[in-house]
Amino acid sequence: MDLGNLVFSTNPDAMRSEEPEAIETLAPDRQKLRVNIERHHRGGKTVTLVKGFVGSDDDLNALAKQLKTKCGVGGSAKEGEIVIQGEMKEKIVSLLLTMGYKNTK
Repeated sequence: MDLGNLVFSTNPDAMRSEEPEAIETLAPDRQKLRVNIERHHRGGKTVTLVKGFVGSDDDLNALAKQLKTKCGVGGSAKEGEIVIQGEMKEKIVSLLLTMGYKNTK
């Protein structure tokens, strides 16, 4: 909704704020996570990507923090994707399986 140069309005809907819908986080056994290794566009560095997470950003960040802590490396999480530094595919898949993410490859 573009309000332009609106200064005052008697219309009660004119200043309505649009709140984004809250994304419900799926249970770990219903998530379909894919773990891949990527070397392109990373300045020659190898990273492990975890894609397919469906849920809130807070839950995504919490999962990323657990994985980074258990692997002892850095990384980030944004837009439903977790980036872990280094080639950690086997370790991350086994960690996710023990955390209850059954549909993980």
